[in-house]
Amino acid sequence: MISVKNVLLVLAVAFTAYLAARGLSWAGSVAQPLVVVVALAFYLATTWLCIFWEPASTRSTPATDAAAAATAAGTEGDAKTLVDGIRGPVPLPAIAQILALACAVIVPSAISVAVGPASRTEPFATWYLGGIGALMTIVMVRRRPWTAWTGIVALTVASMVWMGPLNALALGLVGSIVWVTCAQLLVFSMDRAARDTSRLTRLQRAASGWQTSQVVRQRERRVQVQKALAVAGPVLTRTVAQAGRLTDADRLEARIAEGKLRDEMRGPRLLDDAVRGELERARRRGANVTVLDEGGLDGVDDEQLGVIRGQLADALRSAASDRLYIRTSPDERVAVTVVGRSPSTGGPSDEDSVDLWLEIPHPGRA
Repeated sequence: MISVKNVLLVLAVAFTAYLAARGLSWAGSVAQPLVVVVALAFYLATTWLCIFWEPASTRSTPATDAAAAATAAGTEGDAKTLVDGIRGPVPLPAIAQILALACAVIVPSAISVAVGPASRTEPFATWYLGGIGALMTIVMVRRRPWTAWTGIVALTVASMVWMGPLNALALGLVGSIVWVTCAQLLVFSMDRAARDTSRLTRLQRAASGWQTSQVVRQRERRVQVQKALAVAGPVLTRTVAQAGRLTDADRLEARIAEGKLRDEMRGPRLLDDAVRGELERARRRGANVTVLDEGGLDGVDDEQLGVIRGQLADALRSAASDRLYIRTSPDERVAVTVVGRSPSTGGPSDEDSVDLWLEIPHPGRA
């Protein structure tokens, strides 16, 4: 597939080659033809080097290319926006800049001296007005504006010295200045469009992320409501049907339903069918159970959660405490702590005593 970049490169090479070829089509005698040929070769080598040379450090990724381009163009604050995938011409290396400036200084004088005073306004001797202008346009596109304008100044001084101001302006100097000006405006517009596009892309991603999070939250709320209705629905239906006159069994079912809802809201990552069954069994025997997940299981995968839940179910199965406190631990080794308290018997204190203390470790960290 032919890319726009390749088409532009071919056009640049063809155009600069055409301008240089004009310098070989002299009709009369030339005082120093070897100097003309050497100047043409130097011009073509420098121009094509500026077109194709991309340092390896900037060819690594499109992101680094764009960031370097933004920095070289004096838009360091916008380098981040260009890194989002929009690529432009990379900055011209320093060696190529020096060669381009040397070409702008040497070639006009070399051609003017080589053709002689009588031929300095002939087409084969004025090709450098467009040639150097094309070279500085390439330098401008390669994001070196100061180098490009310095080269135009050198071209202006040399051409006016060798052929006079009016002849220089009439034979192509104005066109070269216009080319470089248009190139700078084009690069500026392209960078601005890239920044705007990147900014819009980030806004679209943020909007999509927010919308996705809202959808996920709505789904979670819907699931929680469905669980609440499944657990509390029968109890509420009986309560309404009996006008609030509940039996002891109905009150027990209401307390168990309330406990289930609290467990689902406060510690969902601690729960599976086995743990839920043991929690319900503990509540039916009269125990007061508190389940709390404070983020201690964040980053734990499903396999490790299965091991932790299995140990928690075993601990609850053998527990006989009147109050059970189950909570995740911030300790990097301990996943869950289970504390059981019961009224003291035979002691001087009326406070509850701790009759169960269990630390469930993270799998593989014990």
